[in-house]
Amino acid sequence: MKTRPLRWTEPRWRVVAFLACAAALNYADRSALSAVLPVLRADFQLTDGQLGLLGSLFLWGYALGSPLAGVLADRWSRRALVAWSLALWSGVTALMGAANGFLALVLLRLGLGLAECLYLPAATALIADHHGPETRGRAMSIHSLGLNFGVVIGGACAGYLAEHFGWRAGFWALGLAGIALALSAKYFVTDGPTAVASAAPRTSLAEAVRYLLGVPSYHVLLAKAMLAGVGIWIFFNWLPLYFREAFDLSLGAAGFAGTFMLQISTMLGIAFGGWLSDRAAAHGTQRRMLVQGLSYLAAAPFLLLFLLRPGFAVVTLAVSIFSFFRGVGQANENPTLCEVIPGRYRSTAIGIMNTCATAAGGLGVLLTGVLKSTFGLNAIFAGISLLFVIAGVALVYAYHHWITRDIERANSTAPTPAE
Repeated sequence: MKTRPLRWTEPRWRVVAFLACAAALNYADRSALSAVLPVLRADFQLTDGQLGLLGSLFLWGYALGSPLAGVLADRWSRRALVAWSLALWSGVTALMGAANGFLALVLLRLGLGLAECLYLPAATALIADHHGPETRGRAMSIHSLGLNFGVVIGGACAGYLAEHFGWRAGFWALGLAGIALALSAKYFVTDGPTAVASAAPRTSLAEAVRYLLGVPSYHVLLAKAMLAGVGIWIFFNWLPLYFREAFDLSLGAAGFAGTFMLQISTMLGIAFGGWLSDRAAAHGTQRRMLVQGLSYLAAAPFLLLFLLRPGFAVVTLAVSIFSFFRGVGQANENPTLCEVIPGRYRSTAIGIMNTCATAAGGLGVLLTGVLKSTFGLNAIFAGISLLFVIAGVALVYAYHHWITRDIERANSTAPTPAE
């Protein structure tokens, strides 16, 4: 299988470019809060437990709405869902700048999770609609690059603006940018050749769930999503505060350090992983899962360096190498899912996976807030390595025992009239 160069003039690549920008705002808006936690703690007299709860509530709201989001994206226009989700979550982000107390923050974080959950199932399936196996890894890695770059934007922007204009300014800036992007969606995004909006009768949720229950490789992907979700969301939520407390950095510097080091290496890993994913798939699409499993096993040991209570340089090294290998694995996640799940069920499958990942991540963020004073963030960060070892072993096991059969079953499933 030969890889073709990316041609941004093609409609399928314009869709990817727009979705990468939307993805950046998606993660920027959800991560902006972590950069201003010290200010919120002082402004509203919040405890570490309450700060953890704010991170968890977003993830639990996201988890609550994700199954419905997946079903909607398998039954209606994915282009429309992307645009509406972008507009809704951007409006909620702008309103965050007007929050006047802890209760308002609670309600808005829940609302942000419910609004954002509509996006990822529709966007991921939309990319799969436009891109076949020969370009799917690269297309989805570009989208993942947008997601991870958004964490840097959210942390750095919110932290910098908080220092110079108050913590509310970052939310207003990000919210207005998202509303402007949503208004331009009709010029860049189209439903794919298998557009659900024009399909004859759609599959039901019960039918989709019955199919998914019979796919062991998908069950492993769900378990992996939960294990990795706990670790990654702990990092997203608490790493900026860790840099603030451990190294006495300013808000802007802590927000940048706590996101840039985590994400720049992840982005490099995703860029390499997207290329590697398509190269590996040229010799068998099941190899995407093997690449992901080996990448997670390679990433895990570097977090153990936190047990040494390291200085800034060692933290930078540990987080950077861990994030690179995690990025290689992440680039193979959605392409692997699209290989084992037929097109008509993909959004539902992604919605359920998002529910598992964010529900587990929310629990991890909350427990970190509760346990932070007892164990410290160094020990908690080091413990994440065990989660990645378990996930990596499970993925390698599924590669050897189940994925080939699951791909054959997906390929033999009768297509819908639209497909």
